[in-house]
Amino acid sequence: MNMSIFDLFKIGVGPSSSHTVGPMIAARRFLLECDVLDQAVAVEVHLYGSLALTGVGHGTDQAVVLGLMGEAPETLDPATVSTKLSQAAASGSITLLGLKRVPFSAESGLLWHKTTSLPEHPNGMRFVLHLADGEVIVRTYYSVGGGFVTTAGEQQSAAEKASLLPFPFAKMSDLLKLGKTHGMSIASMLRANELVRFGNAELDAGLDRIWHTMRDCIARGLESEGELPGGLRVKRRAARLFKDAHSGAGVRRNELPHDATYHVTLYAMAVNEENAAGGRVVTAPTNGAAGIIPAVLRYYAEDCRPCDADTGIRVFLLTASAVGMLCKKNASISGAEVGCQGEVGVACAMAAAGLVAALGGTNEQVENAAEIGIEHHLGMTCDPIGGLVQIPCIERNGMGAIKAITAASLALRGDGSHFVSLDQVIETMRQTGADMQAKYKETSLGGLAVHVITVNHTAC
Repeated sequence: MNMSIFDLFKIGVGPSSSHTVGPMIAARRFLLECDVLDQAVAVEVHLYGSLALTGVGHGTDQAVVLGLMGEAPETLDPATVSTKLSQAAASGSITLLGLKRVPFSAESGLLWHKTTSLPEHPNGMRFVLHLADGEVIVRTYYSVGGGFVTTAGEQQSAAEKASLLPFPFAKMSDLLKLGKTHGMSIASMLRANELVRFGNAELDAGLDRIWHTMRDCIARGLESEGELPGGLRVKRRAARLFKDAHSGAGVRRNELPHDATYHVTLYAMAVNEENAAGGRVVTAPTNGAAGIIPAVLRYYAEDCRPCDADTGIRVFLLTASAVGMLCKKNASISGAEVGCQGEVGVACAMAAAGLVAALGGTNEQVENAAEIGIEHHLGMTCDPIGGLVQIPCIERNGMGAIKAITAASLALRGDGSHFVSLDQVIETMRQTGADMQAKYKETSLGGLAVHVITVNHTAC
């Protein structure tokens, strides 16, 4: 498949890869693809399905406006967002890509179609650019999870390019066969594929940048306290609990000797509290599941005592990306399409596979760990309360990280043989998502979202 690790792991901002990062990318891309920006007199954006239903809680409105301004998720400074949006609102206008000013207000320029979905994906967007001569340019994009944005016809062109890779694969069974034939690990084959696009030094620098961004996000989350935005009045807990764990304030007589895994839970929660606050995170493979891989990576680097942590972290990320690519291609990583099994479930599988590889496991053990990780998230719904990526999302990442370590431990103590293959469980996830009612797929129309009383909330 023609997917890069840097497509899967994107540096961006919270709170959602599909509802924040993707719409920002789509808005900017739309204007970049229009060659008549100097003739523009107005712009409007139509948001459909899941984007319309939970967009305000997920910051979709703000993301679209920022994208129209020319902002990109990987370079946007989260600290400047409030000022940029306030200035645009006060002026009643927006400067498209920073070049062409046109009248604009979020009230009239963003149109929410809550009862209509576009045919190709629940996260559909339609952009309309009005020109001075009365003509309009209309284009449709889909935010398909993990910050990926597509239009019709793009899938076929990507498939055609995949044949250029030295180790093309569409299933885990392909990777296992290639590994046996060439005597190579999954990480080595993924590296060879990436070297078609990048040099060795560039690839390593990119992998290191991903880890450093994840690591810094954990650190910020373990220092930041206060209330998360959005109206639910959810308080950050990771920083206080982490401090208590190190000060002894939280110790009780019946406390279990599991500090390392308890810390992993807090690492994951810290990342997702940062995400909920609109901070800088890495889609892994989505923002809603962004805490699991960083938490397990820090566990590997600090608690597993690796001889060469830098190399191990790169092996971890390359291996994890293979699992994420397979899930995206053969099922989905979008909560709006298959529920949270495609987000937290996939992230758990990726983290489990990466940890096994970093600890020297075989390709078969890697597959076993990934399969366990997804299998025990099958059927998990995406039902965020108030449309905010807070409850149950933050704690769910902590639990997913612990499951990943457990899956890795089980796989490493076996010989790689197991009853259910990763390919089978990915297909099961796809079918389960197809059977799942729409109200359980990031619409906030079912599950916890309707069984917990909430107050009115505003955009993050």
